[in-house]
Amino acid sequence: MRWYYESVLGWPTAPGTPVRLRTGVRFDVLDVPVQAGHAALRRLGPPGATPRRPGFPVALRGGRMLLLVAAGGAEELPGLLEWLEWGSLPLDLTAVGTGGLVEAPLLPATGATGAAGSAGATGSADVAGSAGAAGSADVGRAGRGSALPPPRPRDHDGRARRGAAVWLRPPEQQGGAETSLPALSAVGGTAAAPDLARLVHTLATECHRFRLSSRCASPRLARATR
Repeated sequence: MRWYYESVLGWPTAPGTPVRLRTGVRFDVLDVPVQAGHAALRRLGPPGATPRRPGFPVALRGGRMLLLVAAGGAEELPGLLEWLEWGSLPLDLTAVGTGGLVEAPLLPATGATGAAGSAGATGSADVAGSAGAAGSADVGRAGRGSALPPPRPRDHDGRARRGAAVWLRPPEQQGGAETSLPALSAVGGTAAAPDLARLVHTLATECHRFRLSSRCASPRLARATR
């Protein structure tokens, strides 16, 4: 696993177990509730919405979604939130940048990265290629704007249920994974990467909506349990 990240992707890791990836070198990470993350990905559109735009890497860990962005994105987050007029609101949106560590997601199944790339080209999937035939139909519906979230990667050995990180959208190996990372300099997005400002605004919107819906649901739940 460490060999894959260091030798295949060129991402530095930290010593010890579990394998952890160093942020701020090749990428930074935006961390949001998984419900808000799924909603944001649906709003941003399927990864294959435009040619050569396979989608940036996304991982899941417990109830959190980890979205990889270009190195330096974590430092830009506070300023972007202020500029987008989200700075005064409590958002469950954090970033991990220079000097930080994140747990390395479990390796994609054999051929998953290639499958994800081909799925992005057709706009039919937003999940690693380990999804089975039953999940393929759900992926297609999600790509057509369904309210359903993308199916989650298979949990073959139960490690994901125990909180291990898994890839929802694995990194591309061909052409360098960093070419698909959202960056502030990519105003409006490029053929390979969406705009960081648009991503942050979409995540902030969905984090705020999720927070409000959670607050509204709590009183109803309390009344129902009396």
